[in-house]
Amino acid sequence: MTFAHALKTKSAGLVPGEFVLTGDDFRQIAAMLHADAGIHLPESKAALVYSRLAKRLRALGLASFRDYCALVARSEGVDERQKMLAALTTNVTRFFREPHHFEHLEVEVLPPLLEAARRGERVRLWSAACSNGPEPYSIALTVLSLMPDAGDFDVKVLATDIDPNMLAEGQRGIYAEALLEPVPVKMRARWFVPEEGGPRGGARSFRVAEPLRELVAFRELNLFGDWPMKGPFQAIFCRNVAIYFEEEAQARLWARFVPMLAPGGRLYIGHSERLAGAAAALFENEGITAYRLRRGVRA
Repeated sequence: MTFAHALKTKSAGLVPGEFVLTGDDFRQIAAMLHADAGIHLPESKAALVYSRLAKRLRALGLASFRDYCALVARSEGVDERQKMLAALTTNVTRFFREPHHFEHLEVEVLPPLLEAARRGERVRLWSAACSNGPEPYSIALTVLSLMPDAGDFDVKVLATDIDPNMLAEGQRGIYAEALLEPVPVKMRARWFVPEEGGPRGGARSFRVAEPLRELVAFRELNLFGDWPMKGPFQAIFCRNVAIYFEEEAQARLWARFVPMLAPGGRLYIGHSERLAGAAAALFENEGITAYRLRRGVRA
C-alpha cells in the first residue's frame, strides 16, 4: 500500500486510528445495539464505539470494523455480539447513588413492608440494570439497617443486568475501599469483611458479608427481552439507563413495569429521566424521581 493510499484509507474512517470505522460500519453496529438492547447510538458516539471495540478487534486479530461487523452479524458470532453489547453498555454506578431514593425507601416504603415480612408475607425489590452490584447491595443495606435479621424472612432483592461480566463482579461482591466511601461507617463495619490478598498497589478491598450477599440474587436480563419473573415487586429501581433509549422505547419500558408492581408499588428512576407515555398517568410523584403506582391501577 502506498503512503497516499494509506492516507486516503485512514481519512475514510469516522475516527482516526489503526482500524477504519466507516459510517456504514457504525450504522450496522448502532442497529444491532438498538435491536438487542433498545439503546440509541447517535453518530456523535463514534469515538466511544471505536475506543471500546478496537480492543475486541485486536483480541480477535481482525483487520477492520467491516470484518468485525460481518462476524457479529453471523450466527456463529453470537458470543462476540454479547461481548460487543457489554463493551458498549455504560456501567457507571456507586453505592447509595442519588441518596434521596434510599432515604425515601427507608422512611416511606420499608417499615410497613418489613412488618408484613415478620408476619410471613413476601417482600420483593428489584434493581434493574444493576451493573456490578452497588445499587442492589445499597437496597439490601437499607433493608438490613431496619431489619438486621431480614435473611430469616421472605425478603429478597432481584438484581438484573444485560452484561454477564458485571453480574459476575456483583456476585463476587468484592469492592475497593474507595468505592465503599458512600457507605456509612457502621454499615461498613457490620456488613463488609476485609478481603485477604487485596489488589496490587496496596489498596484495601472488602467483600460483602454473607447475610448481605444472601439477600441479593443476580440474574442476566435484557430489559427489552423476555422477563421470566412474575413479581409482584413492592419497589423497582431503574435508574440512569432509560436515558440511552429513544422516547418511544422509554415509554414501552415504563409500561412494562406497571404489571410487575404490587398495588401502590414504587418506581425510582434517574435524576435525568422522566416518565413518559401512557404509563406516566398511572403514577403519582412522591419526591425527586420517586413515583408511586396510583390506587386502583391493576395489570
